[in-house]
Amino acid sequence: MEGGSPAFGYFMRFCSLRSGSSGNAAYIGYKDVHILVDAGLSGSTIEKSLLNIDVDPHDISAILITHEHNDHIKGAGILSRRYDIPIYANEATWVSMEGLIGEIEPHNKRFFKTGEDFTLGDVKIRPFKKSHDASEPVGFSFFCGQNKATIATDLGYISRGVAANIMDSDVVLLESNHDVDMLINGTYPWPLKKRILSPHGHLSNKDAAEAIKKFIKLKAVGKIYLGHLSQNNNKPEIAYKTVVDALREEGIDYEINMALRYEESDIVEI
Repeated sequence: MEGGSPAFGYFMRFCSLRSGSSGNAAYIGYKDVHILVDAGLSGSTIEKSLLNIDVDPHDISAILITHEHNDHIKGAGILSRRYDIPIYANEATWVSMEGLIGEIEPHNKRFFKTGEDFTLGDVKIRPFKKSHDASEPVGFSFFCGQNKATIATDLGYISRGVAANIMDSDVVLLESNHDVDMLINGTYPWPLKKRILSPHGHLSNKDAAEAIKKFIKLKAVGKIYLGHLSQNNNKPEIAYKTVVDALREEGIDYEINMALRYEESDIVEI
């Protein structure tokens, strides 16, 4: 994990604006670049959330889309049209979401290739492959000067590629979607339970805990946020306790933070 003083006095800013099965959006800022990762809530909710962290929606440089599910794209088209913001996604995701987000001005339709770095100002962005039941889902790593942030949610398991991209992150937002017992004993129909538990579904609390334990032992991560919690099959206190207990079993005392469903998380400034 890279650290040290920020280059020339500039800080990377990270904030999970909302995280959960009901809607997702995160903010990354560096110098004059202001990035919204996903926009899975109403436009007005995202506007208010940005203002709560002192970011003017007019200043958003780009909206980056991880995949086409509604809890990640709901407000993307509205914000793009309202503020003339470019939307970046890979071609398969564009094909799947274009009919869902409304008409986008041609100059605001931007494409990246999964696995290939691209830049927005002084921010280098790495979209990486992950396993989820969408057309071509990605996570993102952001390189801002000497610092790195990674968003890895909506993944059925942590592949070697995902793990490699999380490595050396100063801040990481990692999925901790469900408690397996709550899911199995809950009210969801079996096909939906099977989908969530599958390698193309969502990461459980226990899987998140095991991964975090390995990253900490390797001294490969900084600040950790648990996110994308299921509203019906998880609770913040259960996710938190599962991870913290797993770490304590190994004699590890480490700060674990929560990305919240209905409000902004703490702002990380590195």
